[in-house]
Amino acid sequence: MAIVRYDPWALVSQLQEDVNRLFNSRIRDDGDSGRVATADWAPAVDIVEAPDKFVLLADLPGVDPKDIEINMENGVLTIRGERGEDRLEKQADFKRVERVRGTFYRRFTLPDTADADGIAASSRNGVLQITIPKQEKVQPRRIKVEG
Repeated sequence: MAIVRYDPWALVSQLQEDVNRLFNSRIRDDGDSGRVATADWAPAVDIVEAPDKFVLLADLPGVDPKDIEINMENGVLTIRGERGEDRLEKQADFKRVERVRGTFYRRFTLPDTADADGIAASSRNGVLQITIPKQEKVQPRRIKVEG
């Protein structure tokens, strides 16, 4: 019979790893039941509403603008991309790593007042800014009944 060393914290560590894996994995339906997008992290986002537009600000430090994909389909704005590893990270012997790497994915349902054709995006200092103009309000029109 082999002697096995008892580690009372092993079960707690395994439970913590399982819970972390559960909360860190972000699986979202992409609208099409055949396609599922998986993300390693989700950027923090602020949304501002002005009288003539919506402005979405997403924190994406270290993400190259060419690695960001923005789509608008059926009233849903999708932001996805990837933050890769730096050359320094491959060479260094890190003692602590807190910045998440990998793919990110966020979706936002836009109101009917959003003008999908006028959406513009720019990136500056690690902040992605998406400007979504509002459609011009249709003025009520009085129709004369002739008789």
